[in-house]
Amino acid sequence: MARRRRAEKRQVLPDPKFGEIIVTKFQNVLMYDGKKAAAERILYGMMEKVQKYSKGGNALEIFKNAIENARPHVEVRSRRVGGATYQVPVEVRKERGEALAMRWIIDAARKRGEHTMEDRLTGEIQAAGNQNGSAVKKKEDTHRMAEANKAFSHFRW
Repeated sequence: MARRRRAEKRQVLPDPKFGEIIVTKFQNVLMYDGKKAAAERILYGMMEKVQKYSKGGNALEIFKNAIENARPHVEVRSRRVGGATYQVPVEVRKERGEALAMRWIIDAARKRGEHTMEDRLTGEIQAAGNQNGSAVKKKEDTHRMAEANKAFSHFRW
């Protein structure tokens, strides 16, 4: 971790098809071993399938809604006070919440049973859009943990 100054945020360009930065970020999280073309093919294939299955609904809106539904608003961070470690609930910044939601959706999709990654991602995005699925469950678990540890919120820094 840098000690001199805060690392600069890299500027992410919007994707060419939808013109959205969040789609490019999702693609970068999905990418393995620098294979951006493969990640792009999977992402756009998933968007087409979501469009087809939603019967006329906008795939980009469903995608954004899924990320918003999986985005946590509070999380717990470990805080060491006097020899004891407490799980202190803290609010999550919007950027971090979106990053966590994308990571959780992709992890949940990788654990699904469908044959291709396109199908897995399609299923998880649709599930998250409908307020269910593994990524939304993880968000709810995180919120529940923060609620249970609300007594330690005075240790917030």
